[in-house]
Amino acid sequence: MQRKLSRASLRIRLVAALTAAGLIATTGTALADADADRKVVQEALDQLTTTGGALGAQARVTDGHQRFTARSGKAELGSNRPVPENGRFRVGSITKTFVSTVLLQLAGEGKLDLDVPVVRYLPGLIDGRITVRQVLQHTSGLYNYTDALPLDPAEFEKIRYKHWKPQELLKISTGKPLDFEPGTRWSYSNTNYVVAGLLVERLTGRPYAKAVEQRILTPLRLHDTEVPGDDVDISGPHAHGYVSVAGKPTDITRLNPSVAWAAGEIISTTRDLDTFGVALASGRLLKPAQQQEITKTTTVSPEYGLGLQVQTLPCGTRVWGHSGGIPGYSSQLLTTPDTRKRLELSATSAPTGGDPNPAFVKLLTEVFC
Repeated sequence: MQRKLSRASLRIRLVAALTAAGLIATTGTALADADADRKVVQEALDQLTTTGGALGAQARVTDGHQRFTARSGKAELGSNRPVPENGRFRVGSITKTFVSTVLLQLAGEGKLDLDVPVVRYLPGLIDGRITVRQVLQHTSGLYNYTDALPLDPAEFEKIRYKHWKPQELLKISTGKPLDFEPGTRWSYSNTNYVVAGLLVERLTGRPYAKAVEQRILTPLRLHDTEVPGDDVDISGPHAHGYVSVAGKPTDITRLNPSVAWAAGEIISTTRDLDTFGVALASGRLLKPAQQQEITKTTTVSPEYGLGLQVQTLPCGTRVWGHSGGIPGYSSQLLTTPDTRKRLELSATSAPTGGDPNPAFVKLLTEVFC
């Protein structure tokens, strides 16, 4: 999940980092052909774990000619254990791309119309003017429920194990007026993907987690990816994330991810995310019409499709993907449309904090430009 829920985690966000560095543009030069330099990638990760606010980081890089993984920092405070090269982590809002993909599959099967009001499928759930497309593209105007949750480290500690029903999360939002008229602006709201998860359940007749498993995880053999529900643990090898509470380091790795639900609860690995990104970009998961829809941007939403960030860098490289943040973890899934250049990244937060943007910009520039 992102926005306020990521305050307790290391912030690594594509648009923010690139904009700050002047690297976002709508036009650019030809795609760079140089291979990514492992040494520069390692330097960027080391910078992330020394001055960038991360305790540990792992990255998977593909540039068409070579594939490699890199890591930096520690897996856990008080230990010299390195970050597992294919460790599991909370992917946060990358979950949204999985959920959007399922809904677009349903659209391709004739079970969903993107341009009709959500209430056609879920009567009375939200404002009757809001369409499915507006929910998936964050142009609905729905108030972001995480803005109303106590998510600063000391306060989140009190609710970290609480079970949340999606209806509870939605009620936080619908109890407030819309932020703007549907379709007139873009504003990132986790509430949209609570609605999206409920749509999946209504149309499939099963929990959204089962639909994601059946339609994406199982066919792609993403054996290290799961939708955890109320499970507070990360099974298998993983690095730990930390926050500072009353001046003391606090391990935030264990939490009940139902607070994120369909907006950000999935656990995965860089390898599985790479497989998912390649399958999505290459058209294996969606029919051609829906493949066009997921990347379609608008004047209101120029850099966001349907559950997918879409940007062009000055070097001419166009990238698709999503960033993610949940207490303790920040992540990235990025690929060029032809899948020739790809990056998957997970960083765990250190209690001391720091600025990740310089290191992240260095990493992005090396991999994609």
